[in-house]
Amino acid sequence: MATKKSNKPAARAARKTAAQKKSAPRKAAAKSSARKKLASKGRGAAPAKRAQPRQKVAVSHHREEDFKADGLRAYAKYRDLGVADATGGLARAHVIRLQGPCDPEEVSKLHFHDVDFQMVYVLKGWVKTYMEGVGETLYQQNSCWTQPPRIRHMILDFSDDVELLEVILPADFETVELTA
Repeated sequence: MATKKSNKPAARAARKTAAQKKSAPRKAAAKSSARKKLASKGRGAAPAKRAQPRQKVAVSHHREEDFKADGLRAYAKYRDLGVADATGGLARAHVIRLQGPCDPEEVSKLHFHDVDFQMVYVLKGWVKTYMEGVGETLYQQNSCWTQPPRIRHMILDFSDDVELLEVILPADFETVELTA
């Protein structure tokens, strides 16, 4: 009996070795054909990463005198948060105060921004917007939304005390106003 027990593991090992020898050429063939498929699809080295400007720390503390009427819209005051300078133009962040009362003749103009990313967060008050494919939406304090690149949108109404945090990539971008 002792010999049978010792033979069983030896026999199993022999069968396993034989099976491995048979499957080894198939595995090698599968690997080599997979490599050929990858190579034939033109996959090569990863593209070189685009050089990014060196970033610095940006610190901005609230000061009323930092709100300026020098931004995109005449009915708004902007407080730049220093992100554009700190990121070498990769992004812009500012707090926007829309100056009430809302005048739809001035405010409600369909437009889009040629950006890579845009996010708006309501710090205070409320704003009602229209976005193509979404429709009208009322955003209140602590609401947040993103606007995909080049989405057509407009402001419809806002509270007299509204403040928005806006983050945009890149810092400098084009705004296109659309005619009805």
